[in-house]
Amino acid sequence: MIADALTGGFTDAPLQSARAFREILEALARPGTIRQVSGARPPPPLSTAAGVVLLVLADPTTGVHLAGAADRPAVRDWIAFHLGAPLVRAEQADFAVGTWTALHPVTRFRIGRPDYPDRSATLIVECDRLVNHGPALTGPGIETATWLNLPETAAFRANQGLFPLGFDTVFTAGDRLSGLPRTTRVEKI
Repeated sequence: MIADALTGGFTDAPLQSARAFREILEALARPGTIRQVSGARPPPPLSTAAGVVLLVLADPTTGVHLAGAADRPAVRDWIAFHLGAPLVRAEQADFAVGTWTALHPVTRFRIGRPDYPDRSATLIVECDRLVNHGPALTGPGIETATWLNLPETAAFRANQGLFPLGFDTVFTAGDRLSGLPRTTRVEKI
């Protein structure tokens, strides 16, 4: 195990994880809003926000898939030490981390079952930036409409059409994150 894997977790786990959980919850409850988180210093190429999401939501019972550049020894060691989460293939993942391109095709991720729609994957999509500009988002948690710079619209429109099945998405960039649950309608641009 690389010595750097031992650092980068929460220094005050109860307080930091509670605050971070609230920010993640707010981001998913109010799609398109951009929230700021802190407390994690995962190894590159993971962002602070991606590290925070993993620290708060993943554990030894949740499979994590690392896609593309995220699948490197330093990240695997960090996850093993801080989360104890098993690393799994995309088809088995509860959480998947990587850039949008690296996560493709997204149809390989679990979308739940009719009797258990919650048994689906959450994609943690690493982005260069997050801004409220791009396709219009409407649906639960959005008063009228909001906007977010999505990497594309087709996959999210198809995903919303599967409701109540489908994957949920958390976009991360630096120390910022934004949620896009399967219930959100994405307007084509």
